[in-house]
Amino acid sequence: MEATLRALAEPNRRHIVELLRDGPRSVNEIVESLELKQQLVSKHLQSLREAGLVKMQPIAQRRVYALRAEPFEELGAWLDTVRRVWDERLDEFDNYLQVMKGEE
Repeated sequence: MEATLRALAEPNRRHIVELLRDGPRSVNEIVESLELKQQLVSKHLQSLREAGLVKMQPIAQRRVYALRAEPFEELGAWLDTVRRVWDERLDEFDNYLQVMKGEE
């Protein structure tokens, strides 16, 4: 998961992931949507691919990229555990505030 978080830390990579949420796209479609240079988009796609977040399928002369579900499912499961801890802590804090309010 460390590779996932490191890859998603870069804003342009997050924008690419957001574009790919709607479905597979070619490099040129990503370039046009983000208005970035093709070399930069290719570099970011390579980083996302190395992190296991995207897969590439060559179709004729085009390279079409799509998201891989597994790393996002793993990230979601981890976030759920963090969310549960914070929910518990906030509930405890709320209970404490209610006790304090009752003592006034």
